[in-house]
Amino acid sequence: MQPRNMSMSGVVDLAAVKAAQEAKAKAEQARAEAARQGGGPGAVSPADLVIDVDEAAFEREVLQRSTEVPVVIDFWAEWCEPCKQLSPVLERLAVEYNGRFLLAKIDVDANQMLMQQFGIQGIPAVFAVVAGQALPLFQGAAGEQQIRQTLDQLVQVAEQRFGLTGLTVDPDAEPGGGQAAAEAAPAGPYDALLEAAVRALDSGDFGGAVQAYKNVLSEDPGNPEAKLGLAQAELLQRVGGLDPQQVRKDAAEKPADVQAQIAAADLDLVGGHVEDAFGRLIDAVRRTAGDDRDTVRLRLLELFEVVGADDPRVAAARRALARALF
Repeated sequence: MQPRNMSMSGVVDLAAVKAAQEAKAKAEQARAEAARQGGGPGAVSPADLVIDVDEAAFEREVLQRSTEVPVVIDFWAEWCEPCKQLSPVLERLAVEYNGRFLLAKIDVDANQMLMQQFGIQGIPAVFAVVAGQALPLFQGAAGEQQIRQTLDQLVQVAEQRFGLTGLTVDPDAEPGGGQAAAEAAPAGPYDALLEAAVRALDSGDFGGAVQAYKNVLSEDPGNPEAKLGLAQAELLQRVGGLDPQQVRKDAAEKPADVQAQIAAADLDLVGGHVEDAFGRLIDAVRRTAGDDRDTVRLRLLELFEVVGADDPRVAAARRALARALF
């Protein structure tokens, strides 16, 4: 299979600009705090730059770590002959790039859910995750020169748009030191508030959960857990008092009523009909203008936060939104 277009131009779409700015601000804040305390993140060994990841560890090892370093994902399988040619090149380059990106290897036979979530039709397939944003790099075999060009563009995008400068590599560090240091780190300053918010959600106190998440964000505006939790809590709070039958009736009878379409999209999402929710609001964007269009667009961005930036349905909807707007 021939590699797809490996250009990084345009991979960060319009709807991701806000996320990029927040990720950059958070990275700068973390560096400033590390400098204030007279230190920085623990150094990792070259062996720590290539890791095996499964579904259970994906959030911790890929999504969370992508806020400090670009994570390149190599989807492979034991039976895949092109994978046996590509994977060693990626592993060697991960060490050569000296912490400018982290290579996560995912066996698709053992992790089919991740393969489905990324919409992979064939392997080898290579993606990157930067500050929670999933970026397709290429599929199929590729030459080393092409791979280097793509990686160079990736690290440039990560640094310029997201403020991610990579990991510190110490050849003398013990393998696993970076992860061990992370696990030994003290609890964060907002853990108690975040736990209180989760308890409020579990008990149905959506207003309490909203306030708890807002308390975190007032001190740490880029906190990813609080941002996601707030979006979820606000959604549940909105739909709590709705009459689903009446909402569906209004949406069907009043296609030009912005609030009717927004309420129906909220119900769609809570019911698990993600693409229906996104499609409804994108259609409303096409039909509206001015303040009404902006109201719909902002609600759609809120629903993106609920689903998560790494979900391929969000990426597809963002592209459709851009087309509807321009």
